Amino acid sequence: MAYKILVLKGDGIGPEVVGEALQVLKIIGRRSAVDLEFKEGMIGGHALDTAGTPLPDEVLKHAQDSDAILLGAVGGPKWDKPNAEKRPEQALLGLRKALGLFANVRPVKTVRELMAASPLKPEVIAGVDVVIIRELTGGIYYGKPSEKRTAKDGREAVDTCFYTEAEITRVLKFGFELARERRKKLTSVDKANVLATSRLWREIATELSAQFKDVAFENQLVDSMAMHLIRRPKDFDVVVTENMFGDILTDEASVLAGSMGLLPSASLGEELNSAGFRVGLYEPIHGSAPEIAGRDEANPLAAILSAAMLLEHSLGMRSEAELISQAVDSVVRDGYRTRDLHGGTGTQIVGCKAMGRLVREKIESSESEGE
Repeated sequence: MAYKILVLKGDGIGPEVVGEALQVLKIIGRRSAVDLEFKEGMIGGHALDTAGTPLPDEVLKHAQDSDAILLGAVGGPKWDKPNAEKRPEQALLGLRKALGLFANVRPVKTVRELMAASPLKPEVIAGVDVVIIRELTGGIYYGKPSEKRTAKDGREAVDTCFYTEAEITRVLKFGFELARERRKKLTSVDKANVLATSRLWREIATELSAQFKDVAFENQLVDSMAMHLIRRPKDFDVVVTENMFGDILTDEASVLAGSMGLLPSASLGEELNSAGFRVGLYEPIHGSAPEIAGRDEANPLAAILSAAMLLEHSLGMRSEAELISQAVDSVVRDGYRTRDLHGGTGTQIVGCKAMGRLVREKIESSESEGE
């Protein structure tokens, strides 16, 4: 049986980092005798320039027919026009909505050898292992009306934050179930002292907590959570929040690991694929970084770790995913760094291609040891 994986390299450094992740997946497919069938498509700014739309219909159809999607980053200054009718980022919103990808899962773990890359004190971040789950298909990013308009007294704009009970329940239940598999603690983040949507969110979270009595539960306001995430990150296990809050908090959490170049993500839906697992879209959380595109300076580790999440969550290949993670850890322990990471004594700065090759060599050497 062949598993269909759609590869969307995107803009900026996307083709470079996804290219390295793709080579890792090909090694895993050969090693495990699993038929991974890859198809490539255009998305984002590149698609906008070529096809006149950030998400061509053909690409969307391929996405709907795939077991999983590996994505780079989209956008960049070239397309950053506030009044533009079409923007690269609309492709992401379209994919998420069309595929029902409601839960964005972003694990953040600190690695001892990379703690110097973080601006925070080692004693604060040592041992951090948190998963932030961001609701992905509702909230202010999708609410209508959302527009800029001219009024009697000048220009004005409106964005609408809208959530249904079903949307909130779905993502919180997903979070509680994940917490049961981890350290059995869940933190729900909202702004219930101001927003009606957050008051509904808190009400539902508190009601659901009664069904998961084995999971320690707490509510946090988003502003205090932003502070606690930096001051005491080790206290958190699974954090669940709405779309915009999750977007902001997960970028903030990247300083715990030291760089966005280290953090993967998975966007998961309710639908099951041909493998019997959740359909998912997998991407590093960093942007397209056009200023370093084509210079072989990008960090491919987040994309490679996103490929590992793809294997685990959409194909059920947990041991293969762990093999990739161990290879990444091993390369880091050996002192190899890309430019976004702290150098220092005993480390060696390498480019994107070299870092990808080093990870593949670790995987292949582990394969040889197992034979």
